[in-house]
Amino acid sequence: MFIFWFYLLLLQNVLHILHFSYFSLLFSLVQCLNILNYQHSLSELIPTIKFRHCCLLRNQRCITAYLYDRLLRIRALRWEYGSVLPTTIRFHMCAEELEWFNQYKKSLATYMRSLGGDEGLDITQDMKPPKSLYIEVRCLKDHGEFEIDDGTVILLKKNSQHFLPRWKCEQLIRQGVLEHVMS
Repeated sequence: MFIFWFYLLLLQNVLHILHFSYFSLLFSLVQCLNILNYQHSLSELIPTIKFRHCCLLRNQRCITAYLYDRLLRIRALRWEYGSVLPTTIRFHMCAEELEWFNQYKKSLATYMRSLGGDEGLDITQDMKPPKSLYIEVRCLKDHGEFEIDDGTVILLKKNSQHFLPRWKCEQLIRQGVLEHVMS
């Protein structure tokens, strides 16, 4: 639903700009014809006006396709990186795209809370089927304390290695805090 809201908002802005330029061009064309006392009939201008209109419609379709593709890519970023985007990616997004991303994130979280009882079900975990329940990971940057289900608190310091449950550290791997160590 939010895809269409954002898509319609951007499309409305683009259409406003295109129609404004289209009508301002027609107005200036009529003014030039009046100033020059140009006595051609309107039928001679119709092909030019139709051509210009077809060009505007084509540009509108191209912009619409571009915006839709960009929204699909932003939606894929939520699944790839989780709820927190790296700053390098956020830097290349406009304010409306960030707002759409946050709304999509909230609606996905609401949906996940509605599944699986009291705690909900995180459908973003285990994007690839796991081969084992525990994996060895190396910490790429200082992250602080990290608590696992049995109450054990682990200090994640840069270059430290740990043997952790896959489902607890998969999100940190996607965020770039941990990396999976292949032995």
